[in-house]
Order: sequence, then structure tokens, then C-alpha cells
Amino acid sequence: MGRFFGTDGFRGEAGSVLTAEHAYKVGRYLGWYHASKIKDQGQNSGSRSRIVIGEDTRRSSGMLENALAAGITASGADAYLMHVTTTPSVSYITKSMGFDCGVMISASHNPYYDNGLKVINGDGSKLSDDQIAEIEAYLLGDTDKLPYALREDIGAIYDYEDGVKAYKQHIIGIAEADGVDLKGKKIALDLANGAASGIAGDIFKKLGAEVYVIGDRPDGFNINDKVGSTHTEALCETVKKYGCDIGFAYDGDADRCLASDEHGREINGDQIIYACARYMKDQGLLWKNTAAVTVMSNYGTFKAFENAGIGYETTAVGDRFVWECMEKNGYALGGEQSGHIIFAKDASTGDGILTSVKVMGALLGSKAGKASELFAECSMYPQVLKNVRVSDKDAVLNNENVKAAVKKAEEELKGTGRVLLRKSGTEPVIRVMAEAGTTDECGRICDNIISVMKEEGLA
Repeated sequence: MGRFFGTDGFRGEAGSVLTAEHAYKVGRYLGWYHASKIKDQGQNSGSRSRIVIGEDTRRSSGMLENALAAGITASGADAYLMHVTTTPSVSYITKSMGFDCGVMISASHNPYYDNGLKVINGDGSKLSDDQIAEIEAYLLGDTDKLPYALREDIGAIYDYEDGVKAYKQHIIGIAEADGVDLKGKKIALDLANGAASGIAGDIFKKLGAEVYVIGDRPDGFNINDKVGSTHTEALCETVKKYGCDIGFAYDGDADRCLASDEHGREINGDQIIYACARYMKDQGLLWKNTAAVTVMSNYGTFKAFENAGIGYETTAVGDRFVWECMEKNGYALGGEQSGHIIFAKDASTGDGILTSVKVMGALLGSKAGKASELFAECSMYPQVLKNVRVSDKDAVLNNENVKAAVKKAEEELKGTGRVLLRKSGTEPVIRVMAEAGTTDECGRICDNIISVMKEEGLA
């Protein structure tokens, strides 16, 4: 990826890596690009380019929202502000309401002092590499060469909280169509003090559930702080405390979902994907009988798929790559262990709240009486992941002795585990991962491979 944009947008410490000026210039480019397209297409003078903006609850989100909107309108497009809302809702509204593009201001599961810009295409998916390259080139320019809009061409800013209401009704409509009636169900929700605050709880209550909510008191600083999908201990304790049937935890922008069974045991994204795939297969909804997962999915997930007669295809890490694989091959389901899960019939991006609804559909519609039974057949293998700093990542992966060490480990684990070496996308780091019968065995295998890297002078 580029200097500013990674696999999940432009992200970094607010005021340092990502400044108000950056947001203004991204807005300038997007406003100019889409306003110019309308003019080039010869549409009526009354037609205007429209860009929708959402934000999470970080202290810096308002600053970036105002800067982004100023840039958009200065270039001749209109900015519609959904204010605090989820990334999936911006994706849905962008596509369903005919916006030219959308921007979500969030750094997902990162701490409050980070923030980010996720730009969404008119079809609700993430930008292509070519589009990102054009924005990067503009950000790196020495001067602002884009024309400013004048007179009646200057854009307007509108409050658009109706977009949040439309998204809530959209999810409720999906649940009702799937026959998800939650009367009599006790559900815990951890909203990470983030974007799902004021949204997820309302949805589950309207579906009839008795809801116990934590992480719903955002103050600008406590997003993801000991709550949410990166800290599921709070959710698991809440489930046990109130005797809930199940619990769900989201990250800061609610595009991820992890869960807790009724015993307060964490359920990760791999297990959720498996349970939904099994149910969808039984319902004839798992297109091509295949799910898309990443190379970092647990070996136990692959074994569970095989035992259930379900195919799987692995992709690079990142929900963007999962979606590209799903779209290319016509798969209905895909996702990551981290909880980014995509249901192609209803969305083109990970949606934590939608995932929760789909899990409840599987729980109610399958033979599983309890959450623990729904996920029981997908057991996670012990895993050890070690990060090794190197001077040349490609040299490590192409080294014959390193490859021989990996092959030896794979032969040793054949049928009982696996080994994976992967380049970090942002650091001079090789990630060495092993999954096997015990944690000690995983650690030993990783250490053997790392020792070869050191002997070769690569680490």
C-alpha cells in the first residue's frame, strides 16, 4: 500500500500522523473528483455530488469530520453527516441511498488517540489500489492544484441522522426476514464505548431480546479501553453474571464481532464463520458450499470445515481481500478470526451487528439448543505467533535453509497442525506461527525456525 493508506484506510495518531489538514485534503480530492464526474457526464445543473460521513466516538473524530466536510464542500460536493455511527452503516447508506462515496472516521480497535479515514465506494466496498494511489499523489503534492468551487457551486453540509435510523431498520428487516424472534432470549452486548453505542442495543430490544449492555458510555477517551472485541473478558463476565444465553462484543467502529457462549467462554471469528457456514449449508444458502477465510484462520477451523464437508479458500489477511475473493468466486460467506465477517447476500463489508443477528438465526434455526452446542464442533488448536525483526523480509522467505526448516516442521505436523511464515505489511517483521497439539510444541517449532533464520544472518 502507499505512504498514507494501508489495507484499512488512512490510520495513525490524530494530530500527528493523521491531521486535520490531511482530512481537509482528502475531502478536497473526493469532492473535486465526484463533482467533476457529474459535470463530465453532462447531468442537469441541479444534480450535485453527495458524500456521506460517519464517525466513531474518539475525541478527534469531530475535528476530522469538520475538516473533511470543509474540503468536500470547498470542491463543490455536498457533505451529509451521520455523526456517530458504524462503518457498516456508512457502507450500507452509501450504496442504498445513492451517494457517490462515503467516509468513516475511525481507527477501529485502536486506542482513542489514533484515528483513521476509511473511504467507501458508491457500491459500498473499499477503494481500489488505483483510487488510493490518486489520493496519495494529491496528498503528496507541494501545492493545492484543485480548483475551488465558486458561488452556487460551493457545496452544502447537512445533518443526516436519518441515515442511522435507516440502517437500524435495515438490520431489523434482515432479522425479521430470517425469522429471528428473540423474545425470551437474554443477550449481553459490549459496545466498546464506540460507534455501536445507541444502535446495537436498540436493534436487539426491538427484536424482543432482554438486553444487558456494557461499554455504552463513550467519553471520547474510553473507546476500546478494557472493553470490546479486543478485551472480551468484560463481556464473558457479564454473560455469566446475568445468566445470558449468549453475548456479542464489537470493536470501535462495529465492523467486527466476537462472542461469548452461555458459560462465558470466548468465541472467535473462526468459530462464528464455521457455525454460520454449517447452518447456511443446511439451509441451501452456502453458495458453492465454500467459505472464504484468511491464512491466519486456525487449523482447527480447517479441520472442522473438512469434517462437515464444507470447502474453504484462504486469502491474504484483511477483510478487503476476503471480500475480493468472495466477489470473484461467488461465495456467500467469508471472514477473519478477528471477527470481520461478511454475508454477501446482505453486505459487502464486515458488520458486527449483522453478524450477531446471523448467529442468532443459526442458534434459533439449528438443532443446537445452546450457544456452546452451536460452536462445539470447531475447536481451536493451540497457537504460538512470534514476530522476528529482519532486514530483508523477502530474503527470509526465499532462503533455502529456512524453507527446509519449515518443510521439516510441516512433515512433522502433517495432519495434526501447521506452520506459517508471513511478512508484516507495515513493519520489517516476519511472523512465525505454529499450530499444534500443545502450546509447548508450537513454541518449540517456532524457535527451531527462528534459530535457522539467525544462523543464516537474517534476523
